[in-house]
Amino acid sequence: MEVTIRRATTNDIEEIAKLFDAYRVFFEQGSDLSLAQEFLGDRLSNSESVIFCAYASDGRCAGFAQLYPSFSSVSAKRIWILNDLFVSESVRGMGIGTKLLNKIEAFGEETQAKGILIETTVSNTGAQKLYERNGYQKVTERFFYERKNKPQKNKTD
Repeated sequence: MEVTIRRATTNDIEEIAKLFDAYRVFFEQGSDLSLAQEFLGDRLSNSESVIFCAYASDGRCAGFAQLYPSFSSVSAKRIWILNDLFVSESVRGMGIGTKLLNKIEAFGEETQAKGILIETTVSNTGAQKLYERNGYQKVTERFFYERKNKPQKNKTD
């Protein structure tokens, strides 16, 4: 399949939001297209993320990848966090994920980033295989911790 990878603008939100909603559903969230559009719109409008889209020759968005900036204090360099990568189920296995990763790698070099970090669930073996085929290595000398915030109570409670 012929695809073009390009950096998204706010004009792309409607197309990307459809895939972003499917991505969230894949991770067991409820479908909410308006939430997807608002979230992506806020990220791009506020320059809080960089999104690359894979557009098929028919003009539809076949995949996307979203990067968030971070920094390494030790190396005093930028790091990009690849938080979201999703390819439409109907076109998986056609190299679109690899093309998105190649674009991200080039972008990392252009921005002189130290590297790109990826987190995925243990059960997402398809993504793990894609990353490893493309030169990403599992980090075994670090632990990743999370502390979730407690739900906020209503002021009327």
